[in-house]
Amino acid sequence: MFCSRVNWFGAFTLLKKETLRFLKVYHQTLFSPVVNIALFLAVFSLSVGHQIETINGVPFAIFMSAGLIMMAAMQNAFANSSSSFVMGRVMGHIVDYLIPPLGAFELLFAFTVGAILRGICVAIVAFAVISIFVTLPIHNFYLVIFYLVFSCMFLGLLGVLCGVFSESFDQMSAMTSYVITPLTFLSGTFYSTNALPEFWQKVSHVNPFFYMIDGLRFSITGKSDGDLLTGIIYILILNLLLAIALLRLIHKGYRIKH
Repeated sequence: MFCSRVNWFGAFTLLKKETLRFLKVYHQTLFSPVVNIALFLAVFSLSVGHQIETINGVPFAIFMSAGLIMMAAMQNAFANSSSSFVMGRVMGHIVDYLIPPLGAFELLFAFTVGAILRGICVAIVAFAVISIFVTLPIHNFYLVIFYLVFSCMFLGLLGVLCGVFSESFDQMSAMTSYVITPLTFLSGTFYSTNALPEFWQKVSHVNPFFYMIDGLRFSITGKSDGDLLTGIIYILILNLLLAIALLRLIHKGYRIKH
Protein backbone atom coordinates (compact mmCIF):
# COMPACT_ATOMS: atom_id res chain seq x y z
CA MET A 1 0.00 0.00 0.00
CA PHE A 2 2.80 2.40 0.91
CA CYS A 3 4.84 1.55 -2.20
CA SER A 4 1.83 2.36 -4.41
CA ARG A 5 1.93 5.97 -3.13
CA VAL A 6 5.63 6.41 -3.89
CA ASN A 7 6.55 8.31 -7.04
CA TRP A 8 9.07 5.74 -8.20
CA PHE A 9 9.50 7.38 -11.60
CA GLY A 10 10.48 10.65 -9.95
CA ALA A 11 12.69 8.89 -7.41
CA PHE A 12 14.63 7.00 -10.06
CA THR A 13 14.88 10.09 -12.27
CA LEU A 14 16.50 12.00 -9.41
CA LEU A 15 18.70 8.96 -8.68
CA LYS A 16 19.82 8.95 -12.32
CA LYS A 17 20.73 12.62 -12.02
CA GLU A 18 22.70 11.93 -8.81
CA THR A 19 24.55 9.01 -10.41
CA LEU A 20 25.45 10.87 -13.59
CA ARG A 21 26.62 13.81 -11.49
CA PHE A 22 29.53 11.84 -10.01
CA LEU A 23 30.18 9.69 -13.07
CA LYS A 24 30.72 12.73 -15.31
CA VAL A 25 33.60 13.91 -13.12
CA TYR A 26 35.04 10.45 -12.46
CA HIS A 27 38.59 11.77 -12.23
CA GLN A 28 37.59 13.73 -9.13
CA THR A 29 34.98 11.40 -7.64
CA LEU A 30 36.40 7.93 -8.37
CA PHE A 31 40.08 8.07 -9.30
CA SER A 32 41.30 10.83 -6.97
CA PRO A 33 40.22 9.00 -3.77
CA VAL A 34 41.92 5.84 -4.98
CA VAL A 35 45.16 7.71 -5.63
CA ASN A 36 44.99 9.04 -2.06
CA ILE A 37 44.56 5.64 -0.43
CA ALA A 38 47.23 4.12 -2.69
CA LEU A 39 49.62 6.79 -1.39
CA PHE A 40 48.56 6.01 2.18
CA LEU A 41 49.29 2.33 1.59
CA ALA A 42 52.64 3.05 -0.04
CA VAL A 43 53.78 5.41 2.74
CA PHE A 44 52.78 3.06 5.55
CA SER A 45 54.21 0.00 3.80
CA LEU A 46 57.55 1.70 3.11
CA SER A 47 57.84 3.32 6.54
CA VAL A 48 56.67 0.57 8.92
CA GLY A 49 55.83 -2.39 6.72
CA HIS A 50 59.24 -3.97 7.23
CA GLN A 51 58.88 -3.61 11.04
CA ILE A 52 55.32 -4.94 11.32
CA GLU A 53 54.90 -8.04 9.21
CA THR A 54 51.45 -9.05 10.49
CA ILE A 55 48.59 -7.62 12.56
CA ASN A 56 46.33 -10.20 14.24
CA GLY A 57 47.84 -12.81 11.93
CA VAL A 58 47.01 -10.80 8.80
CA PRO A 59 49.83 -9.53 6.55
CA PHE A 60 50.32 -5.81 7.15
CA ALA A 61 49.59 -4.74 3.56
CA ILE A 62 46.32 -6.70 3.45
CA PHE A 63 45.25 -5.39 6.86
CA MET A 64 45.87 -1.82 5.75
CA SER A 65 44.27 -2.30 2.33
CA ALA A 66 40.97 -3.54 3.74
CA GLY A 67 40.68 -0.54 6.07
CA LEU A 68 41.64 1.95 3.37
CA ILE A 69 39.10 0.60 0.88
CA MET A 70 36.27 0.98 3.39
CA MET A 71 37.52 4.40 4.48
CA ALA A 72 37.47 5.66 0.88
CA ALA A 73 34.00 4.22 0.24
CA MET A 74 32.54 5.77 3.39
CA GLN A 75 34.07 9.21 2.92
CA ASN A 76 32.91 9.42 -0.69
CA ALA A 77 29.39 8.25 0.13
CA PHE A 78 29.17 11.09 2.64
CA ALA A 79 30.67 13.58 0.19
CA ASN A 80 28.17 12.68 -2.51
CA SER A 81 24.94 13.25 -0.59
CA SER A 82 26.17 16.16 1.52
CA SER A 83 27.63 18.12 -1.41
CA SER A 84 24.56 17.53 -3.55
CA PHE A 85 22.18 18.73 -0.85
CA VAL A 86 24.27 21.71 0.21
CA MET A 87 24.90 22.72 -3.40
CA GLY A 88 21.15 22.77 -3.97
CA ARG A 89 20.66 25.06 -0.98
CA VAL A 90 23.56 27.41 -1.71
CA MET A 91 22.87 27.76 -5.45
CA GLY A 92 19.13 27.89 -4.98
CA HIS A 93 18.11 24.97 -7.17
CA ILE A 94 16.86 22.92 -4.22
CA VAL A 95 13.50 24.36 -5.25
CA ASP A 96 13.71 21.99 -8.22
CA TYR A 97 13.40 19.13 -5.72
CA LEU A 98 10.52 20.71 -3.81
CA ILE A 99 8.21 21.78 -6.66
CA PRO A 100 7.89 18.38 -8.44
CA PRO A 101 5.70 15.68 -6.82
CA LEU A 102 8.61 14.28 -4.83
CA GLY A 103 8.00 13.48 -1.19
CA ALA A 104 10.48 13.00 1.64
CA PHE A 105 10.89 9.31 0.82
CA GLU A 106 11.70 9.90 -2.85
CA LEU A 107 14.27 12.59 -2.04
CA LEU A 108 15.92 10.54 0.69
CA PHE A 109 15.90 7.43 -1.51
CA ALA A 110 17.61 9.17 -4.44
CA PHE A 111 20.28 10.96 -2.40
CA THR A 112 21.06 7.90 -0.26
CA VAL A 113 21.18 5.34 -3.07
CA GLY A 114 23.29 7.74 -5.13
CA ALA A 115 25.74 7.93 -2.22
CA ILE A 116 25.77 4.13 -1.92
CA LEU A 117 26.53 3.74 -5.62
CA ARG A 118 29.41 6.19 -5.46
CA GLY A 119 30.84 4.51 -2.37
CA ILE A 120 30.65 1.08 -3.98
CA CYS A 121 32.19 2.35 -7.24
CA VAL A 122 35.10 3.85 -5.29
CA ALA A 123 35.53 0.56 -3.39
CA ILE A 124 35.59 -1.45 -6.64
CA VAL A 125 38.15 0.85 -8.27
CA ALA A 126 40.24 0.86 -5.08
CA PHE A 127 40.13 -2.95 -4.85
CA ALA A 128 41.19 -3.27 -8.50
CA VAL A 129 44.09 -0.83 -8.15
CA ILE A 130 45.36 -2.21 -4.83
CA SER A 131 45.12 -5.77 -6.19
CA ILE A 132 47.86 -4.84 -8.67
CA PHE A 133 50.29 -4.52 -5.75
CA VAL A 134 48.68 -6.64 -2.99
CA THR A 135 46.89 -9.95 -3.39
CA LEU A 136 43.58 -9.40 -1.60
CA PRO A 137 41.57 -12.49 -0.65
CA ILE A 138 37.79 -12.53 -0.19
CA HIS A 139 36.76 -14.43 2.93
CA ASN A 140 32.99 -13.85 2.60
CA PHE A 141 31.62 -12.13 -0.51
CA TYR A 142 28.11 -11.67 0.94
CA LEU A 143 29.45 -9.85 3.97
CA VAL A 144 31.51 -7.63 1.67
CA ILE A 145 28.28 -6.58 -0.06
CA PHE A 146 26.46 -6.12 3.25
CA TYR A 147 29.10 -3.92 4.84
CA LEU A 148 29.65 -1.83 1.72
CA VAL A 149 25.93 -1.21 1.17
CA PHE A 150 24.90 -0.48 4.74
CA SER A 151 28.04 1.44 5.68
CA CYS A 152 27.70 3.66 2.62
CA MET A 153 24.00 3.97 3.41
CA PHE A 154 24.81 5.27 6.89
CA LEU A 155 27.29 7.80 5.52
CA GLY A 156 24.86 8.77 2.76
CA LEU A 157 22.14 9.41 5.33
CA LEU A 158 24.63 11.31 7.47
CA GLY A 159 25.48 13.39 4.41
CA VAL A 160 21.81 14.28 3.92
CA LEU A 161 21.60 15.23 7.60
CA CYS A 162 24.64 17.45 7.12
CA GLY A 163 22.94 18.99 4.08
CA VAL A 164 19.79 19.72 6.06
CA PHE A 165 21.67 21.59 8.77
CA SER A 166 24.39 23.19 6.64
CA GLU A 167 23.66 26.45 4.89
CA SER A 168 27.10 26.83 3.32
CA PHE A 169 30.00 24.76 2.04
CA ASP A 170 32.01 25.99 5.02
CA GLN A 171 29.57 24.36 7.45
CA MET A 172 29.64 21.15 5.42
CA SER A 173 33.44 21.21 5.46
CA ALA A 174 33.37 21.66 9.24
CA MET A 175 31.23 18.52 9.56
CA THR A 176 33.75 16.61 7.47
CA SER A 177 36.79 17.94 9.35
CA TYR A 178 35.46 17.69 12.90
CA VAL A 179 33.26 14.60 12.73
CA ILE A 180 33.70 12.32 9.71
CA THR A 181 37.51 12.37 9.38
CA PRO A 182 38.27 11.93 13.12
CA LEU A 183 35.75 9.08 13.49
CA THR A 184 37.23 7.39 10.41
CA PHE A 185 40.85 7.71 11.52
CA LEU A 186 40.03 6.58 15.08
CA SER A 187 38.10 3.51 13.96
CA GLY A 188 41.00 1.12 13.44
CA THR A 189 41.68 1.93 9.81
CA PHE A 190 45.44 2.01 10.36
CA TYR A 191 45.77 -0.14 13.47
CA SER A 192 44.18 -2.93 15.48
CA THR A 193 42.08 -1.75 18.41
CA ASN A 194 43.29 -4.86 20.29
CA ALA A 195 46.59 -3.04 20.74
CA LEU A 196 44.88 -0.24 22.67
CA PRO A 197 44.46 -0.11 26.47
CA GLU A 198 41.16 -1.61 27.64
CA PHE A 199 39.50 1.76 28.24
CA TRP A 200 40.30 3.04 24.75
CA GLN A 201 39.16 -0.25 23.24
CA LYS A 202 35.74 0.32 24.79
CA VAL A 203 35.70 3.89 23.53
CA SER A 204 36.61 2.71 20.03
CA HIS A 205 33.85 0.11 20.08
CA VAL A 206 31.25 2.86 20.57
CA ASN A 207 32.33 4.39 17.26
CA PRO A 208 30.03 2.99 14.52
CA PHE A 209 32.79 3.49 11.95
CA PHE A 210 34.81 0.86 13.82
CA TYR A 211 32.23 -1.86 13.10
CA MET A 212 32.01 -0.88 9.45
CA ILE A 213 35.74 -1.00 8.84
CA ASP A 214 36.24 -4.04 11.07
CA GLY A 215 33.38 -5.81 9.29
CA LEU A 216 34.80 -5.29 5.82
CA ARG A 217 38.23 -6.30 7.08
CA PHE A 218 36.73 -9.57 8.39
CA SER A 219 34.94 -10.08 5.06
CA ILE A 220 38.30 -9.90 3.29
CA THR A 221 40.70 -11.48 5.81
CA GLY A 222 38.53 -13.56 8.14
CA LYS A 223 39.94 -11.71 11.17
CA SER A 224 38.13 -9.10 13.26
CA ASP A 225 38.69 -7.04 16.41
CA GLY A 226 35.06 -6.75 17.45
CA ASP A 227 31.94 -8.89 17.64
CA LEU A 228 30.39 -9.18 14.18
CA LEU A 229 26.81 -9.71 15.33
CA THR A 230 26.98 -6.67 17.61
CA GLY A 231 28.35 -4.62 14.74
CA ILE A 232 25.67 -5.76 12.28
CA ILE A 233 22.84 -4.96 14.71
CA TYR A 234 24.45 -1.62 15.59
CA ILE A 235 24.77 -0.61 11.93
CA LEU A 236 21.19 -1.62 11.06
CA ILE A 237 19.70 0.21 14.06
CA LEU A 238 21.66 3.39 13.31
CA ASN A 239 20.54 3.32 9.67
CA LEU A 240 16.92 2.84 10.68
CA LEU A 241 16.91 5.61 13.29
CA LEU A 242 18.71 8.06 11.01
CA ALA A 243 16.38 7.30 8.09
CA ILE A 244 13.27 7.83 10.24
CA ALA A 245 14.63 11.11 11.62
CA LEU A 246 15.49 12.40 8.15
CA LEU A 247 12.12 11.44 6.71
CA ARG A 248 10.44 13.51 9.40
CA LEU A 249 12.79 16.47 8.94
CA ILE A 250 12.47 16.53 5.15
CA HIS A 251 8.71 16.03 5.29
CA LYS A 252 8.40 19.06 7.57
CA GLY A 253 10.79 21.04 5.36
CA TYR A 254 13.00 21.73 8.34
CA ARG A 255 15.59 24.43 7.35
CA ILE A 256 14.78 23.66 3.70
CA LYS A 257 11.58 25.48 2.77
CA HIS A 258 12.31 28.81 4.42
